[in-house]
Amino acid sequence: MSTLSDPIADFLTRLRNASRSHRSDVAVPYSRMKEQIARILKQEGYITDFEVDNTATPAVLKLTMKFVNRTPALTGVKRVSRPGLRKYVGSKEVPRVLGGMGVAIISSSRGLLTGRDAKRENVGGELLAVIW
Repeated sequence: MSTLSDPIADFLTRLRNASRSHRSDVAVPYSRMKEQIARILKQEGYITDFEVDNTATPAVLKLTMKFVNRTPALTGVKRVSRPGLRKYVGSKEVPRVLGGMGVAIISSSRGLLTGRDAKRENVGGELLAVIW
């Protein structure tokens, strides 16, 4: 097992690669933050489903990618805040991704939120990634 300096970027890269290569299933090492990101992706319609496999050691998060007419629903992912350069935004500075067609994922004091939810709840935080 290797140590990653940025496991969230690794997770997003695996999703991007699976989407581009038209893979239906992706398995990534489990963490609660990755599970919350997967919950947001499912809620926004970028993946079909996800499950936590606790029988494996270490635990694994299995995601099922979503395709619409053989076109992946997830077309782009960008990690914004990274270990070398953190990016924080206030509630008024949350970016709109592709004019509202994409999703910004924000880590706030109320947990992981989409950009729309963060604006609605008037909270800011660390801008983890943008997805479209």
